[in-house]
Amino acid sequence: MSMKTGLGQHAVLRQDLRINPRLYQAMDLLYMPLLDLQQHLKQELLVNPFLELLESEEEEEAPAATAADKREAVSPTDSSATNWEDILLDGFDHGGWREDSEAREYREPVTVQSAGLSDHLREQLQLLDLSDRQRLLTEEFIGSIGDDGYLTGTLEDAVRGANDLLEEFAEERPSAPRPEPYTLPEAEALLATIQALDPPGVGARDLRECLMLQLRDKGQTDTLPYRLLSEAYDDLIAHRWSDLAKRLGLDAIQVQAAADEIAKLDPKPGLRYSAMGGDYIIPDLVVEKIDGLYRIFLNDANLPRLRLSRAYQEVARDKKKFVGENRDFITQRLNSAQWMIQAIEQRRQTMLKVMNFIVDRQHDFFEKGIEHLKPLTLREVAEVINMHESTVSRVTNEKYVQTPRGVLPLKFFFSSALSTTTGEDASARSIKAQIQKLVDEEDATDPLTDQQIVQKLRERGVRIARRTVAKYRDQLGILSARMRKRL
Repeated sequence: MSMKTGLGQHAVLRQDLRINPRLYQAMDLLYMPLLDLQQHLKQELLVNPFLELLESEEEEEAPAATAADKREAVSPTDSSATNWEDILLDGFDHGGWREDSEAREYREPVTVQSAGLSDHLREQLQLLDLSDRQRLLTEEFIGSIGDDGYLTGTLEDAVRGANDLLEEFAEERPSAPRPEPYTLPEAEALLATIQALDPPGVGARDLRECLMLQLRDKGQTDTLPYRLLSEAYDDLIAHRWSDLAKRLGLDAIQVQAAADEIAKLDPKPGLRYSAMGGDYIIPDLVVEKIDGLYRIFLNDANLPRLRLSRAYQEVARDKKKFVGENRDFITQRLNSAQWMIQAIEQRRQTMLKVMNFIVDRQHDFFEKGIEHLKPLTLREVAEVINMHESTVSRVTNEKYVQTPRGVLPLKFFFSSALSTTTGEDASARSIKAQIQKLVDEEDATDPLTDQQIVQKLRERGVRIARRTVAKYRDQLGILSARMRKRL
């Protein structure tokens, strides 16, 4: 058999799935929350000269020069006129000129971080008469205190870290006297100094110590709550009121009252000085009840309204002036501007379609409350509005809606289904709400067990297993019946 070598050409048919880059951009636009989209559009205004802000009607009617007036006042043949070709090819900025005043004034926002717990502690330590040696160890402690106010490491870790710094200091200055290493008693004394700072409970090594520090700060070391924490902590957290009463020679009601006082203390005192600022939610959609009907509005009044720049369009129409790469560049920017305007409108329509379906499906929730929330999946919405499930997912992700029942994430309206005796499905979220209501209305001296909750839900037509009730109860942060019992 002979083998033929050489070069040759062959025609092959092949199918490839290729996603247009603009499709990626469109998906990103759907995913963006309102604030992110606002910043994105401002950036587009800066980089694409064919985009400009659509002014309000008042500004449109103002006696400002129109695009035609500007063309008459500045002739392309005038040697002192602006070079439009250079502006088109270079983008907005050319010779210090910009068409849009808002684009010129825009500056990247700077995040200003508020003082956190560490800064708060350092400010207090500055007022104390501490030596440089003591300040070095206190810095080691502060670095080990988490946002919740607890000491994350051990005393040994703090001493080891501070001694390592002393070793480095000694190596850098061999002629200087060698400092004495830190000891555990020294660390204990300085930790007590930190634990005396504000907020009360800071620097604690566990919850028990944190609560005891808070009572000590209030001068309540000779009280029953302090005694329960110091002598019977395990029985306290297990709610063994009768055992504690016998052990301490008290009435069980007195023990439970003391436990109630302990429950009023702050289990995470450092969070009030956390450097993390509050997250402000700006809803993307608004649902209002008007004349008995629920109306949906997009909350995009502050979103930049884009349109094609009339001045640039006039210049771009003279295609004889632009050839080769210049013409390709201008065509690309013009097409990109047109696509961006269409994509924003498509995003608006998609969000309205999704929200309209949600309001229709969850009408009982808006009228009667969370117990009437119906099960809903992304696939159901996608099938009704004739869109892909991933598109609906992007529309609902990290989006919020302002409703008569509060500001809610769009994901709130989606939950799995549980069957009922009537044949209709019930939302898992509505079942949780019913469990919460049952617990809120129960007799505290005889709280409902998980099996009793199952029975009450079955009386309402909801089929649910006991283990499912236990799972939902844990998710709601509800204790077991024994732990909820009051005397």
